[in-house]
Amino acid sequence: MALRPPPYRTFTQFLQKSHAQQYRQYSAPVSSSIPPAKRKYVPTSGTYPKGFLTSGTYVGVKAANTSTPDLALIASETPCAGAAVFTKNKFQAAPVVVSRETLLRRKGDDIRAIVVNSGCANAVTGRGGIVDAEAMGAEVDRCFDVSGPKNDDKLGGRTLVMSTGVIGQRLPLQKILNKIPLACSSLSNTHTSWLRAASAICTTDTFPKLLSRAFTLPSSDTTYHLAGMTKGAGMIHPNMATLLGILCTDAPIATSALHPLLSHAVDKSFNAISIDGDTSTNDTVCLLANGASAPPNTPLVSSSSPDYTAFQETLTTFAQDLAQLVVRDGEGATKFVTIRVTGSPSASDAKKVASTIARSPLVKCALYGKDANWGRILCATGYAEGVTSVVPEHTSVSFVPVDGSAELKLLVNGEPEKVDEVRAAEILESEDLEILVRLGDGKEEAVYWTCDFSHEYVTINGDYRT
Repeated sequence: MALRPPPYRTFTQFLQKSHAQQYRQYSAPVSSSIPPAKRKYVPTSGTYPKGFLTSGTYVGVKAANTSTPDLALIASETPCAGAAVFTKNKFQAAPVVVSRETLLRRKGDDIRAIVVNSGCANAVTGRGGIVDAEAMGAEVDRCFDVSGPKNDDKLGGRTLVMSTGVIGQRLPLQKILNKIPLACSSLSNTHTSWLRAASAICTTDTFPKLLSRAFTLPSSDTTYHLAGMTKGAGMIHPNMATLLGILCTDAPIATSALHPLLSHAVDKSFNAISIDGDTSTNDTVCLLANGASAPPNTPLVSSSSPDYTAFQETLTTFAQDLAQLVVRDGEGATKFVTIRVTGSPSASDAKKVASTIARSPLVKCALYGKDANWGRILCATGYAEGVTSVVPEHTSVSFVPVDGSAELKLLVNGEPEKVDEVRAAEILESEDLEILVRLGDGKEEAVYWTCDFSHEYVTINGDYRT
């Protein structure tokens, strides 16, 4: 009998064949090609804030995109208050610079819209990139007739600009400008329009990330609404102020209160997630409030208002739920992992330890391999930069299953436990998992959300630009 020749003569041939078989979607599809396991995260209906309109329009920013919406517009029917937190990466993208300047000039007042393109980050593009971002905002302003002499308050544009995609390339500006009038005329408050807008801001995301919620405040029985969309699947690591987030509410929030409210929410949500440890040039999370559902003469919620704490809790919980969708869509991810660090003498130390574990490539690879390699968790705990409170003899590590069953103790007060490998395998088989690290008997704790590293993460990022 003749021996069958090997299917690949060289490893290079194997890689070429595997690469050819890979199918990748760099924009989130609007309908059926969302992976079946991710469809449960896409809402089929929503309750959206009064007075906000959205649209998602096809431009073709990236040549390979022939049909998917890649220009999102979110607008308030009346001028509204706005606040944002931005990336701390020193190479800040042109839209980050332009939007920050817009908010500073206007002191957060009289913001009208946010325009977002995907497919090109407009980052590290020099003075030309600034001009392009300004042109996008100005074109949107013209749609709302706020750029004419009669409406000129000498404070400049009223539109914030965001971009996401490949770094170092100029926008196909004229293509975008030509489609902005269509984006304006397509504005709507339907669920479909919100979902199209959420799809239009995606890059390597496999599903659009959109949430909405109704809530009340203690001072009245008025129902208010909060809606948000976000994008991000890679280049995600907290240092906010390629993640974008847009939150809109029809509650009456004072402009002076928006930034501290948003900063608090972001610190406990978008600043508590990590996909790969990279901080993008374009990270921006923005909050708009138009007060459209408030009855006449309703006082604005300020930092001294009895409603302030209630809204802060509502906003923070909402932002956490939205940020967790980013982790669930991590590039190539198969697991959603909660890192909980307790018993710390300081919140800062707990956060640093949780962050270090969340971005450890070795921990993330072990999670993908379903390997109960707690030594890697302990190793990351031990090298957390700037942490002095880790004492090996007081440190414990456990896996906590999401089904409510007992935790699996791996290390107790520095002493290794005899690990039930069968039980460990059962826990690691689940999509969701919690890693619990106890540092001692301190009162502070921190929580991070992260995912695993798979082969597909490398595949996606190996040819993202091309």
